[in-house]
Amino acid sequence: MGKKIAINVFYNLGLIASLFGMIWAFNNKSPLIIAFFGATFVAFLYFKIQLIKDFRKGIKK
Repeated sequence: MGKKIAINVFYNLGLIASLFGMIWAFNNKSPLIIAFFGATFVAFLYFKIQLIKDFRKGIKK
């Protein structure tokens, strides 16, 4: 349980860092970097959703 919470915190930090990175890249007019941070944002979001699904499945058992 503690491991899943730690991973969730890591995913949240990754989402926040990706969001700030996209804002920074947008202000500096760097479309390639925006795409990179967008891809990392989507990856962290996907993993977070999978973690939440796994967590809910574990609660039901």
